[in-house]
Amino acid sequence: MSQTTLGIIGAPGLLHLDGLADLRRISVDTPFGTPSSQLITGRIDDVRVLYISRHGEAHEYSPCAINYRANIFALKSLGAQWCLSLNAVRSLTENIAPGTFVIPEQFIDLTHGRCATFFSDGICAHVNLSTPVCSVLKDAAFHAASKVCTGTEIKVHDSGTYICIEGPALPTRAESVLYRTWGGDVLGMTAMPEVKLAREAQLAYCVLAVAGEYDSWRPRAGDKEMEQIYARVGASVALTHEIVVDLASRICEAAPSPFAAESLSGAIMTDPQHIPPQVREDLKPIIEGYGADD
Repeated sequence: MSQTTLGIIGAPGLLHLDGLADLRRISVDTPFGTPSSQLITGRIDDVRVLYISRHGEAHEYSPCAINYRANIFALKSLGAQWCLSLNAVRSLTENIAPGTFVIPEQFIDLTHGRCATFFSDGICAHVNLSTPVCSVLKDAAFHAASKVCTGTEIKVHDSGTYICIEGPALPTRAESVLYRTWGGDVLGMTAMPEVKLAREAQLAYCVLAVAGEYDSWRPRAGDKEMEQIYARVGASVALTHEIVVDLASRICEAAPSPFAAESLSGAIMTDPQHIPPQVREDLKPIIEGYGADD
């Protein structure tokens, strides 16, 4: 079995990366351009870690300007089997208070204009996205977060629906109220098309999100309450590194769910003889072993 490699996509400085062993930076180029940042590589015990700053190291990329394909492809080409997406979200329900960890299991994609597939030029594939996240990674994230948060006031939700909007502007109050009627639990701007691309790349993917504050459906808190909210959110973010370390130990000997690891089985529709050679070469890290690379 190949070395367990955990890809992580998050905000600059979100993890205490100096706590990883064998820390170094590498630059990666992909057929889809350059990832948002250099990849930081390291090790948590026997698990290799690859970290990308989603918005760039200076937070220079807006959600609609992130090169999602390059980020996911870089992780795949460097051997990642798992992909943990660290997100900041806004709550659409009273049950998810600011500072709460949420591990959503469903997504509604309201983005537009983002490149959401690797299979768009000379090759077609239809992956099954009915179960968007890997159940094995989701359970590992939930148990790790629950363990780390034991003894604190921080709650962990192991389900929910993530509404992904284009951004960068926040939604109107009318939109926020509408999303609640759809069953939305949290609102963010970056999980799509990451979810779709990770499934196409056969990466076991899940989101570990921290609710920053309530979205605009709820009147904004006063200054004093906001100070308390920021303190709770800061406490949650500070625990992220501990959660990742515990999660790494849980997936070290685990296997991704078949939905993730075998997502291209029967999904590629194009006759291999009609796939352009350059497309086969570019997509080799993804399609190798599925006949389309012959």
